[in-house]
Amino acid sequence: MKIFTQHPASVGENYLQHMGSALSFALPLLGAFLACLVHALLPFLFAKTGSRIITRLHDRMVTNRHRHAQQAAEANPAAQPATIEQTQATR
Repeated sequence: MKIFTQHPASVGENYLQHMGSALSFALPLLGAFLACLVHALLPFLFAKTGSRIITRLHDRMVTNRHRHAQQAAEANPAAQPATIEQTQATR
C-alpha cells in the first residue's frame, strides 16, 4: 500500500486529500481541453478560456507547492528531498 501513500505524504496529504487535490486540477483541465477543442473548430468561441484556466491552475499549483513544502518540512524534515548541493556533495 506504500505505493499509494508515498507521494501524497511527500506533499503533506493523505491519499484522499491528494485525490481531491488532483481532481481539482483534472476537472478544470478537462474544461480547458474542451474549450480549446471547440476553439480549434470555431475560433470565434472560447478565444481565451483555455489559457485563462491554465494560468489560474498554474498560479494555484505554485502557491500550494510552496505551502505544502513548508508544512511537510515542519512535520518531517528527514522526509524532504535532497537539495542540489546535498546531492552533489555525495558524488
